[in-house]
Amino acid sequence: MTLENQDQNKKPFLRKLLLQREVRGRKAEEVSFDSSEALSDPSFNSLFSHQLSSPMPSSQVQSFRVFVATWNVGGKSPQSGLNLDDFLKVHDESDIYVLGFQEIVPLNAGNVLVAEDSEPAAKWLALINQSLNRTYSVASRGSKSPLCSSLLFQKPSLKKVCKSFRTESRRRLKTCNCSPILERKYSRDCCVWPPSTNMTEDYCSSEEDEDGLSNYVSSEISNPGSANQMKYSLITGKQMVGIFVTVWVRKELVQHVSHLRISNVGRGILGCLGNKGCISVSMSFHQTSFCFVCSHLASGEKEGDERRRNLDVIEIIKNTQFSRICKSPCSRIPEKIMEHDRVIWLGDLNYRIALSYSETRRLLEQYNWDKLFDKDQLKIEREAGRVFRGWKEGKIYFAPTYKYSYNSDIYAGETIETQKKRRTPAWCDRILWYGDGIRQISYVRGESRFSDHRPVCATFMVGVRVTNNDGLIKALSGFNMRVASEECLPLTRR
Repeated sequence: MTLENQDQNKKPFLRKLLLQREVRGRKAEEVSFDSSEALSDPSFNSLFSHQLSSPMPSSQVQSFRVFVATWNVGGKSPQSGLNLDDFLKVHDESDIYVLGFQEIVPLNAGNVLVAEDSEPAAKWLALINQSLNRTYSVASRGSKSPLCSSLLFQKPSLKKVCKSFRTESRRRLKTCNCSPILERKYSRDCCVWPPSTNMTEDYCSSEEDEDGLSNYVSSEISNPGSANQMKYSLITGKQMVGIFVTVWVRKELVQHVSHLRISNVGRGILGCLGNKGCISVSMSFHQTSFCFVCSHLASGEKEGDERRRNLDVIEIIKNTQFSRICKSPCSRIPEKIMEHDRVIWLGDLNYRIALSYSETRRLLEQYNWDKLFDKDQLKIEREAGRVFRGWKEGKIYFAPTYKYSYNSDIYAGETIETQKKRRTPAWCDRILWYGDGIRQISYVRGESRFSDHRPVCATFMVGVRVTNNDGLIKALSGFNMRVASEECLPLTRR
């Protein structure tokens, strides 16, 4: 076949191919969608203008009241008659309560090396609940809360007490409350964005360990029965030998708490056991990260013992590590103490006064707190930059909190019977903070004679970033609907 014949045979085929393309083009025009025409429709304009008029997220700083207390209870287990109202300052209600205890059990070999006793921690929790929620449990029935009456104290375990504070709805704190990654999910048959999600299921904290009686996370939000009588909800309670920390939040604010994590650092025997050390609690409240460090540092009033306490602080800051649990790849949730927005350190720090017993007693009798405080080891070490550099502490206007004779207002060693237990009085129990947005409004000691330490309490007004995430979702949802409108609307013919 010649080249000319080949060209003639190709012409009908090419004409046919071009004709088919022209026909398909006309059909496509007939069913094509004119987005400008559709969007000019009043009904669509009304829909989109309503969606896009939703405000974008506005971030503002709100102040919340945070109460912090530390108490070394000297290895004594509380009795049912112990009233914590004065200790917790319940008449000046706060939004968050952070309560740290030391020596809730005797620091003997059994508790340190074998298995810690969780019964005292359970009793403390029940007493705290009784005081914080007394308005509801007592005023409404004219008697003690039946919950606490049943728990005070028939050899309760910490696990049982925490379970009794759990609501029937079994709703949990959110592991992560970050905004989910925004995705455009739509099809010809479904134009719904964002997809509905069950936040309670997707962002719920795990159940407590069956064997871990000393660790529990719970929120009491919507129990139609006892929860309606609870003003404050237990967020967490954690024990490490004698150290015990518990956090309570006003019930209506629990939904704004997330990223709750706990880290323990032992600094006791062999530099690692839990008779000394700390429990640190990390959490997000709204859009602000908090870290609460409850510690019991090295004891001793010999010269040079302050350096061991300095080392404890350094090692705690270095070794405390919080797990990664945030589901948003864009969020930077802190994993170390100093990465948090607001940090509060409480506990028996054990720093002493660098004076003789007689000189300390002389200044005490004169109520000369300023001159006495000039010899405070923690003040000296901080000013020298050897520990807690950049941290703040409120001015102390109260007498040293250690060491008292039991059930007495007399310092140990002032009588013949207590001379063997004599210690130079000192401000062992302290509360410090780090970060902007924290204003201390009180720093006082309690006067309970329960142990050889007096409790120390501080109240703070803390700035918290609050974001209207609902506005963000609504606005972005409307914007995405408009962008996707051409694919969502049905095809029409002209």
